[in-house]
Amino acid sequence: MTDLDIARQVKLKPIQQIASQLNISDDDLHLYGNYKAKLPLTLIDNEKLQKNNLVLVTALSPTPAGEGKTTMSIGLAQGLNQIGKKTCVVLREPSLGPVFGIKGGAAGGGYSQVLPMEDINLHFTGDISAVEKAHNLLSALIDNNLQNRKRTLGLDPRRITWKRVLDMNDRSLRQMTIGLGGTGNGIPRESGFDIAVASEVMAILCLSNNLMDLKRRLGNILIGFTTANQPVYARELNAQGAMAALLKDAIKPNLVQTIEGTPAIIHGGPFANIAQGTNSVIATRMGLSLSDYVVTEAGFGSDLGAEKFLDIKCQSAGLKPKAVVIVATIRALKYHGGVDLKLLTENNTAAVEKGFVNLEKHLENSRLYGIPAVVAINKFTTDSDEEIAVVKNNCEKMGFKAVIADVWAKGGEGAIDLANIVADTVENGESDFKPLYDWEWSIEKKIETIATNVYGADGVEYSPKAKLHLKRIARLGLNGSAICIAKTQKSLSDDPTKIGRPTGFTITVREIEIAAGAGFVVPITGDMMRMPGLPAVPSAELIDIDEDGNITGLF
Repeated sequence: MTDLDIARQVKLKPIQQIASQLNISDDDLHLYGNYKAKLPLTLIDNEKLQKNNLVLVTALSPTPAGEGKTTMSIGLAQGLNQIGKKTCVVLREPSLGPVFGIKGGAAGGGYSQVLPMEDINLHFTGDISAVEKAHNLLSALIDNNLQNRKRTLGLDPRRITWKRVLDMNDRSLRQMTIGLGGTGNGIPRESGFDIAVASEVMAILCLSNNLMDLKRRLGNILIGFTTANQPVYARELNAQGAMAALLKDAIKPNLVQTIEGTPAIIHGGPFANIAQGTNSVIATRMGLSLSDYVVTEAGFGSDLGAEKFLDIKCQSAGLKPKAVVIVATIRALKYHGGVDLKLLTENNTAAVEKGFVNLEKHLENSRLYGIPAVVAINKFTTDSDEEIAVVKNNCEKMGFKAVIADVWAKGGEGAIDLANIVADTVENGESDFKPLYDWEWSIEKKIETIATNVYGADGVEYSPKAKLHLKRIARLGLNGSAICIAKTQKSLSDDPTKIGRPTGFTITVREIEIAAGAGFVVPITGDMMRMPGLPAVPSAELIDIDEDGNITGLF
């Protein structure tokens, strides 16, 4: 059966019943139909959340289809509940770009899904739409100020850094000229679109502590420079109030359920290769306030989502994970061993052995942060016992435990062994979390620390443009910002063709964007783009709906 077929066989529980597992009263639920609800921020208990257990799920460097971190996170949460640990899973919201693009939906799979999966994968409760509207409101205010000579801020049309956003993969919108058609249509200038989940507004939503913090951060967004090269911020357009008003409901986390009725909090959706790649601070704090264990995931591998989760989100919010689960698949190990994508289902222990070096580096990265790690082998029917043995033996030699987790086919039952190992790891108190860098270090030192320690690079080179941006950051007093490197997820390096564990490479920073509201700067490496394109055969072509409203093709 497809994921959608499996999901439709489940009789959903009323959301009030799911909330009761977390001791949430009906009066505290802001209902979106029978199976979705928003949660008020008043449920966050800062004292209680510090006592509970946060488990981060990450992965090795993924194949194009991903290695199942969301599925594993859901399955592990279900498994922890099955062994008597009060657990909820806290995830990001899917972006329509990947849903209609190459990866498809992001609500898990098989018997480890969050439901209702059609709603979650499509518009859900409108949070990403609200981010899109708040972002584009600021864009409209910028162009209105250019047009209004009596109230002008003196913005230089050539130095406006704020674009527009759309929650869709659409490469033709990356670069464009706007304001054409005469004086009544605005000032002609170059601009473009990013995907909505790459918006700084999304990053801000996911790092804010409350509504007033959100509004303050929105006001701090750098939108461009004047003709005198002075910075202009959103607060100078009085934009932050209206933007925050558009986000007043979006700031509240969403409560849904897994196939097995485990509570699931889903909130925010930044990408990990171009943003911080993790759900909101508010959602994680909410989960830790309401349950003893929280399982959460960060996008792509430890070099991207996990690094940003630990160095940006955890430093910003004062969170301390107790364990890391690194998801590995036999197919990804064979891919990093040099096997063609079309041949990944064929038995090949030599390729698994060769590709293990990639997983080896991700395991070493967990030690950089002082957090104990467990390897979860995401089971596929094509995996052979011999291939799995290679992974287990190599992990054991490094001092790590590796366990098969058949969560797609068996749900929580398939994660019992993993849940027991994770619970034992958490409760033995082995974690001594420490971030990789101090935010007060220089920008260059922070970038080099990430590149050499996490990626394994020999060093960092800066283009002339990036060097100018470093001077700009210093002039604006933003040297104390966190670092959010935009890098390919396909390699530990900034070259997507370098699989396995590359050595002898240099990370090249071609430019550095400023996200002053979010509190970080974004060094952009390689050919990274903030607006993806659709593949030759997009998932959208497979999605359909019948006269009764039944959707097909979501996976």
